Amino acid sequence: MKPRRPYLLRALHEWITDSGETPHIVVDASVEGVVVPRPYVKEGKIVLNVGFNATQAMQIGNDAISFEARFGGASFAVYVPVRAVLGIYSRETGQGMIFPEGDADPDPTTDKSPPPAPASGKAGEKASKRPKLQVVK
Repeated sequence: MKPRRPYLLRALHEWITDSGETPHIVVDASVEGVVVPRPYVKEGKIVLNVGFNATQAMQIGNDAISFEARFGGASFAVYVPVRAVLGIYSRETGQGMIFPEGDADPDPTTDKSPPPAPASGKAGEKASKRPKLQVVK
């Protein structure tokens, strides 16, 4: 299966924005590929306002979030791999989702678990029967 984090990020961003609130993301700035203004990083993390009023050309893709924003009056191109996003929440209410650190989605190419075995016997036969509809008067 595809990683779920980018889908959750897009859905929560839309939900927070549609609610008239301001979405913020928490980013692990130590992850390789993160491009953020380093003077604003505190204890290896940075909180970014990803609201439409604070960003330009924002893209939340399956691999990364990218946008342009102003920091201290200077324009800066931000690039955050999705695996570096630790959470997304509303500035006003704090509602959202925090992802546990190290909870990266599994790489589907490395999943070596065998497919589930088909059910056999009477239980399998019952499961294959089609449901019947009955008119109730």
